[in-house]
Amino acid sequence: MEDKLLTAAVDIEIPFHDVDSVHIVWHGNYAKYFEIARSALLRKINYDIPQMSESGYGWPVVDLQVKYIKPLKYGQKIKVVASLIEYENRLKVSYEVISQTDGSVTTKGQTTQLAIDMQTGETLFATPEIFRTKILASKN
Repeated sequence: MEDKLLTAAVDIEIPFHDVDSVHIVWHGNYAKYFEIARSALLRKINYDIPQMSESGYGWPVVDLQVKYIKPLKYGQKIKVVASLIEYENRLKVSYEVISQTDGSVTTKGQTTQLAIDMQTGETLFATPEIFRTKILASKN
């Protein structure tokens, strides 16, 4: 089990527009649920999308992994937990989607993001100091 440096959770009720004709969540929507939880995680250190833009860095997802365990259905209430597990050279965030009905884990996932300099478009292979500072401040 990886160390969780920072964790945030969001509650979501599965909307109708996220399901297919048999009322099961279309697989591509899981990335959206991860993004909602990741934004909550980054807001905890005051470094969500607006602050990233202001700092001159972007953080595109370069890898997404999803393990579907149980299908999610229309109207189901879930908790999506995002945990920062690495930030030195890249951001790695792990995810768990948990059914609020029975507490079971329905989905697991992970994203990897690399920093880019927004002016030059250059990929950075070390995390910018602004992010390191935000993480260290959150631990105090």
